[in-house]
Amino acid sequence: MADTVNTTLYYYQPPFDNSKPWFDVEIDPKTGQQNSNFALESHVLEVENVRGHEDEYDLDSSGFRFLKWSSDFRRFNDDAAIKNTYYKESIEIIKKITGCRRVVLFGHRIRGNRLGVPDTSEGTHPPALRVHIDQTPEEAIRRVHMYTPENIASDLLKYRFQIINFWRPINHSALDSPLALCDYRTIDWDNDLVPTTIKLVNRVGENFSVKYNPQHRWKYLRGMGTDEVVLIKCFDSRMDGKTALLTPHTAFLDPTTPNDAPSRESIELRALVL
Repeated sequence: MADTVNTTLYYYQPPFDNSKPWFDVEIDPKTGQQNSNFALESHVLEVENVRGHEDEYDLDSSGFRFLKWSSDFRRFNDDAAIKNTYYKESIEIIKKITGCRRVVLFGHRIRGNRLGVPDTSEGTHPPALRVHIDQTPEEAIRRVHMYTPENIASDLLKYRFQIINFWRPINHSALDSPLALCDYRTIDWDNDLVPTTIKLVNRVGENFSVKYNPQHRWKYLRGMGTDEVVLIKCFDSRMDGKTALLTPHTAFLDPTTPNDAPSRESIELRALVL
């Protein structure tokens, strides 16, 4: 029998005026929330704990993959050290898992407080309590142009490329506010995904908000340890009708979380996989 929990996930609700949705990626210091022109609608759903069955999910079928990987790196409060050391070892793991020849890391995000609790600490963001996908196909192509030399970007786009998030807990296991992942095989590309403008500090980008679909099947790995990572596919240019192209994901409140569990702390790297 599957090990599941019932929890509330928050999906996209269209703006009343039917305008294109947008949200501000920066946290409003007064509310601890992101400003937007659309609301979220809540749905109580089952999320399955796949502990012991991790091998049943992979990047090209479900859109995500769990794996064991220990790292001696601990300086997650030091951006320079993260980029100089943690980036390098993470690139090697991503190459090994995907078989790619080149990985370009174009940023990272540290998350480090409880859902629903405002925190304006510099460099720290709360877990994202919204079903979403980090890039649309158009935004993924823009990222290639942004983060590779312009004289080779067009050539790179002739071949398969992916955007993959490399996510892991830091400092302690992620019992609080774990990450839920939607199996790609249960989404409806034509009806579930809504291009959404994201307002960044110095430019405008685009990601997907996600409409509720009762066919969605949600998975998580309960109590992910600091020696475990998950690769989350945000885009894949191999549109052959067979390969998973992306993964809706969100943080959620797990009813099995102990009351004394520390607030979730995690790091997410964003990778162009070429």
